[in-house]
Amino acid sequence: MRQNDPIPAIEAAHARHLVELPFGDTQDFADADRGFLGTLADPRIVDEDGRIVWDAAGYGFLAGDAPTSVHPSLWRQSTLAAKHGLYEVVEGIYQVRGLDLSVMSFIEGDTGVIVVDPLISKETAAAALALYREHRGDRPVTGMIYTHSHLDHFGGALGVVSKEEAAARGLPILAPAGLVGHAVAENVYAGTAMARRAGYMYGAALARGPQGQVGAGLGQTTSTGHPGIVVPTHEVTTTGETVTVDGVELEFQMAPGTEAPAELHFLVPRYAALCMAENVTHNLHNLLTLRGALVRDPNIWAHYLTEAIQRFGDRADVMFASHHWPTWGRERLVEYIGIQRDLYKYLHDQTLRMLNKGMTGAEIAEDFAMPPALEKVWGTHGYYGSVSHNVKAIYQRYLGWFDGNPARLWPHPPQALAERYVAAMGGVDRVVELARTAYDDGDLRWAATLLDHAVFDSPGHEGARALYADTLEQLGYGAENGTWRNFYLSGATELREGTFGTPVATAAPDLVAQLSPEQIFDAIAITVDGPRAWDLDLRLDVVLTDLDRAFRVTLSHGVLVAVEQPPSGDAQATVSLAKPRLLAMLAGNRDAPGVEVAGDAAVLETLLGVLDPGDPGFEIVVP
Repeated sequence: MRQNDPIPAIEAAHARHLVELPFGDTQDFADADRGFLGTLADPRIVDEDGRIVWDAAGYGFLAGDAPTSVHPSLWRQSTLAAKHGLYEVVEGIYQVRGLDLSVMSFIEGDTGVIVVDPLISKETAAAALALYREHRGDRPVTGMIYTHSHLDHFGGALGVVSKEEAAARGLPILAPAGLVGHAVAENVYAGTAMARRAGYMYGAALARGPQGQVGAGLGQTTSTGHPGIVVPTHEVTTTGETVTVDGVELEFQMAPGTEAPAELHFLVPRYAALCMAENVTHNLHNLLTLRGALVRDPNIWAHYLTEAIQRFGDRADVMFASHHWPTWGRERLVEYIGIQRDLYKYLHDQTLRMLNKGMTGAEIAEDFAMPPALEKVWGTHGYYGSVSHNVKAIYQRYLGWFDGNPARLWPHPPQALAERYVAAMGGVDRVVELARTAYDDGDLRWAATLLDHAVFDSPGHEGARALYADTLEQLGYGAENGTWRNFYLSGATELREGTFGTPVATAAPDLVAQLSPEQIFDAIAITVDGPRAWDLDLRLDVVLTDLDRAFRVTLSHGVLVAVEQPPSGDAQATVSLAKPRLLAMLAGNRDAPGVEVAGDAAVLETLLGVLDPGDPGFEIVVP
């Protein structure tokens, strides 16, 4: 694929960054290297078919000074995040870093080891566990902790222990209350769209290199192996709750509604070590992730960080998290938690102050200035989240998408709007001419806006597509934020080569299997093609034979509703099947045995016929 060198405006901006940012502060490098014990002989991890699911060696180019095609601050962060291997946090606690987006931690107990957050894929988790055992001995797994409900913190569980072994041994698996429900809902309800956008966010289809994907800020990228879950055996519900696993006492703090809807922190008094999950990392996190999610609450996030300082600050000598490297020293860790607390609280409070003066989200984001004392700390920089899109997320959380201006209450959708703008400016060729001038002047944001309209008006216009790709590429080169860079470069790739679809994993079968019947029927309802179902009036009884549960399912006015009740005899059809067979049917397996239909079988076929699954290859940068 054709790629361009950075334009002078980008090179000049990076030259200023090298002067303005505190590159003399190298403490993070000392911390990231501390306790290194070794790494994999071959840092490429493959699945059982020999497919590479993780390649740490692909980031070997991250050395020396930043090229002008990468923001020097992002280059620094990626260099740190790409370090891989087993590290000692303190004697008795170890981490494997750099073998997935997240970090896998090991807490040694009386007879074995407790695994914390087993990565995304069973392949990377198994490799991390093997690396730990290579250096620390073949200790049995005696427990597992999931700190929160995102896939990169439980998805590799089957690489640590099978479901059968976990059940046979009565292995304690701890998680915050509600983790499974939140995890499967997030990956199923809007999972198709999220996964497609996640391909952009993590740069999954981009080549690794100085003009391609260099990382995602929070970690390098996501592994592409096989995710699953071993269901928790103990849900933590209360701050102050203590649980002893393999002789190790764990003291928990609940932190729901922060970085994840179900999340917790915990202290390990034996080692004077505090795990802050994903709420204290070495970057500004997302309040609304670019792949899409519910808006997170920075105010409650800050509250829980204050509470963590109060509960644990005088008892912890080291803080570790589910991403990045630890912070050692009681004074340092308390200071850093406080800095992170102030970061989220300042974003929240100042956004609210400014919106109450009538400013819109876009206006606040443009004018927002962080305190210099926070900006000088590397760990507050927007490598994963950003001040810009976090401020807009806070505005959205409180006031929604509408900024109050009636002219913006009912705008045309993008394509219709583009056609009108392009016509008003004198046609697509004139728009491209204006965009070329903006590009040459270094006004890349205006060039992108013009070319967005040009391409939505005339998607086949090669000049518009080419210049739009070039513009997005330059915006990527200039981005400090890893996910912004990946979005820009992914857009450029699709303009030049066509859609790459969804290269990251969608909801895995093992996760879908954890859906409750209620969630399954919700997922079905989401796929009903409403207009095609307007005139239908269907009544089915669905009996889940393996669960001994039954539901009345109705479809009318294009709305599917399921209510748990015994079969009543007035249904048009009664469908009896096991829950796994229902999931297989929804996945497209209509003909296999295991489905019994009493009554009018055509009713079931009619229902299945109006289901409209998502499109994992929908267009993003063109209509």
